[in-house]
Amino acid sequence: MIRRLIVSYVLLVAVALAAFTVPVALTLTSQLRGDTDASVRREATTMALLLGAGDDASRDALVQMAGAYSVETGSTVQAVALGTGTDSATSADGGAVRGLPLLEPDAAVDRALRENASTTDWGSATPWGAHLVITVPARDQAGAGPGGGDVVGAVRIIFPTEELTDRFWSIWGFRAILAVGVLVIAAGLGYLAARWLTRPLRQLNAMASRFSDGDLTARSPVTGPHETQTLARTLNQGAERLDTLIAAQRVFVADASHQLRTPLTALRLSLDNIADGVDDPYVTEDVEQATAEVVRMSRLVNGLLVLARAEAQATVAEPLPLRDILEERLTVWQPAADERGVTITLAGQMLAGQPDDRLEVLASPGHLDQVLDNVLSNALEVSPDGGRITVRVEPHHDEVVLEILDQGPGMSDADKARAFDRFWRGHGLTGRSGSGLGLAIVKQLVTDDGGAVTLRDAPGPGGLGVRISLRPASPRSGG
Repeated sequence: MIRRLIVSYVLLVAVALAAFTVPVALTLTSQLRGDTDASVRREATTMALLLGAGDDASRDALVQMAGAYSVETGSTVQAVALGTGTDSATSADGGAVRGLPLLEPDAAVDRALRENASTTDWGSATPWGAHLVITVPARDQAGAGPGGGDVVGAVRIIFPTEELTDRFWSIWGFRAILAVGVLVIAAGLGYLAARWLTRPLRQLNAMASRFSDGDLTARSPVTGPHETQTLARTLNQGAERLDTLIAAQRVFVADASHQLRTPLTALRLSLDNIADGVDDPYVTEDVEQATAEVVRMSRLVNGLLVLARAEAQATVAEPLPLRDILEERLTVWQPAADERGVTITLAGQMLAGQPDDRLEVLASPGHLDQVLDNVLSNALEVSPDGGRITVRVEPHHDEVVLEILDQGPGMSDADKARAFDRFWRGHGLTGRSGSGLGLAIVKQLVTDDGGAVTLRDAPGPGGLGVRISLRPASPRSGG
């Protein structure tokens, strides 16, 4: 929008400049052309009068005047006189005037001698050629009549137009430079005006961007024209209302999840007691199914509580030792892996003895633990008996990549696109017993700490890779 405003403003100024300067420049060019034509024609007419006088004194004055004019302007003066038989200055049948170049016959000369008409030749119409050629007839001044007698010759001035061309470019060049300068100034002023006019819109856009990123406290200043002020007030009111509703929803989810944990725990204990006191295999099977559902509901409630707390609390990330956290969580999950015969391997640059053992990442306390628990839980659930789970760490200059690779069935591209949605459960092994909140919790916690999480196919015939990008506590020199 700023670009369009600037272009519109510059175009408006350009049209105004063209409407003002072009007619003025055309008028000055026409005036320059007319003045030059009149000046040269006046000199040619004066010389023709001297040629028509017919006496030696006039011819000598003609030669002197032509010489002085040629020196002053660089012009060439030519003349031709019809033969009179009485003046040694001309031949018997017409010829050159002594001291001047002979004017060779052409259409302009023929018109001057036969039709008593002057001609002007600029050489070109845009704006002119290299020379201005003016040919005028010379009439016998001793003849009868107020206008003189018969035509006795012709005079031609070939006037060079270099100086005229310089003045032409001076007229147009000055105005072109002035126009460019005005347009540059107009562009600068247009930029400032456009920035000022669009400032309220940029503030609204910044508020909308922050709001879309999850910052429900974002508000826009109420500035600018009346229309943008009204829009800002409306958006702020909507944001305030939405913030209030979401805050109430979070409080409700947190309270409900917290309140449900106790009865669910009590229900599970009761089911365990019932199972211990019943010998009927059918009743035992029903109790086990009910216990599994209670366990799944407990996971769902715990996941909702984690999400509610993560969204409601603004924690501050701090440097945490990545290796210590990994070893602790792997130790916790190792018995479950051993029971299935699954091997958990720590790969990359986190092996013992490597210089990156004390690698630290920026994360909120407890976030990384929950992230690893959710990802490892999913990986163990989908891994076949005797399979392998690989935990790989790759430190880089601006990020630390933590990747967990399993050998399960993997996911289709459509499933990867929906895997982070809340309550979405896949069609694989985790879809039967999962709560649909595991990866949603992972994404929420990692994003809160300024990281990112993506899914990809693991190397090999199957499996899934969960790629977690974390911020390093300090920039590294290479990677």
